[in-house]
Amino acid sequence: MDSGPSNMHGAEEDIDLYALLGVDKSASPNDIKKAYRKLALQHHPDKVPEDQRAESEVKFKAITQAYEILRDEEKREMYDTHGMAAFDPSRGGGGAEMDLNDMLASMFGMRMGGMPGGRRGPKKSPDEEQPYKASLEDLYKGKTVKFAAEKQVICSQCKGTGAKDKVKPNKCPQCEGSGMRETFQQVAPGLVRRAAVPCDNCQGSGMYYKEKDRCKKCKGKRVVKEHKALELYIPRGSMQGERIVLEGEADQIPDATPGDLIFVIVEEPHDVFTRIGHDLSADLNVTLSEALCGFSRVVLKHLDGRGIQITHPRGKVLRPNEILKVHGEGMPKKRSDTNGDLYLVVKIEFPQDGWLKDDNDYAALQKLLPPPAAPIAVEEVDEVEYEADADIEQMGAHQGDPRYGNDWEDDDEEGDSGGPQCAQQ
Repeated sequence: MDSGPSNMHGAEEDIDLYALLGVDKSASPNDIKKAYRKLALQHHPDKVPEDQRAESEVKFKAITQAYEILRDEEKREMYDTHGMAAFDPSRGGGGAEMDLNDMLASMFGMRMGGMPGGRRGPKKSPDEEQPYKASLEDLYKGKTVKFAAEKQVICSQCKGTGAKDKVKPNKCPQCEGSGMRETFQQVAPGLVRRAAVPCDNCQGSGMYYKEKDRCKKCKGKRVVKEHKALELYIPRGSMQGERIVLEGEADQIPDATPGDLIFVIVEEPHDVFTRIGHDLSADLNVTLSEALCGFSRVVLKHLDGRGIQITHPRGKVLRPNEILKVHGEGMPKKRSDTNGDLYLVVKIEFPQDGWLKDDNDYAALQKLLPPPAAPIAVEEVDEVEYEADADIEQMGAHQGDPRYGNDWEDDDEEGDSGGPQCAQQ
């Protein structure tokens, strides 16, 4: 398994979570919620073109993490008092919120709240992060995934020494016996940090053996590869960007406690539902007849396979883009027996052209429908032709074309050449 990013950071510039959401520090919980919803809709990966999706995913994660801190009274108080250092796992704080460091580094080229840097020995092997793509169905119902992983483990034959029995080691000439070497790592465009990594020559042991003295199984590398069966549990209601930690399952390094294997949830787009937080939205497609006369039927299949039935009363007209809120049919809330809400956006399917064949049918329908508005009183009338199915994006496309009356703009730009001129001294 490839090693994940190092946890050693230098002191770097802070980013204000309130500024990230565009609210004041005195903002009420409702103001914070409104700001988050607005930004979440703006940067939701499903709502942007494909070429902007990667950037939007980063922004959406950062906005969501900031909201999760500021919406919680206890976390907000900790942040207001100590900043992001309150969530620094090396200082006893919670670790999940520190994911904002990596998100904001890619967004802004800086981090929130530094962690002490410097050269360290490998007391713990690096944690390893990798994405896990999860469908919305899996996140709704929860899922257990069993898989086999190839990982690096301590050689069982030499017990991690890298040498044959009773062989005395020599000090590694490259790291002078320290087992570590310094390097520079890029964490964002234009931002690098100094880090200590295991020496390549001695694999971090500080000891060096001649080839004839090396362990035959690991060839002196002190570690070997093996396959191990692992199990990944995705809780119901898990969200984009959440981390599922398999403790001690990262690659092993001699003289160090194994790090963690961390899976970061990547929520896959869904054909029917869009998710924001604990809520879901979906289109509600109804016919014109249903919009006017009411209906009672299954309108969609939920993420767990259940049919969702809606009864809309006769006489209550549905209008395009009207929102129907279904309480408790959103995503499950973790560590809770409740769910978010489902928002149905009304989409009316109008009949095809010429769906009525007889003029008498049109006359009968016209009698049933409300009468038109009173005619507009004008003195002069022009009967014009129109083009159906026009594209609103074409509006303004002829700007600057002299055929559409813009000659005066050129005249205006050139017309003041004969006016008073400032005298040159």
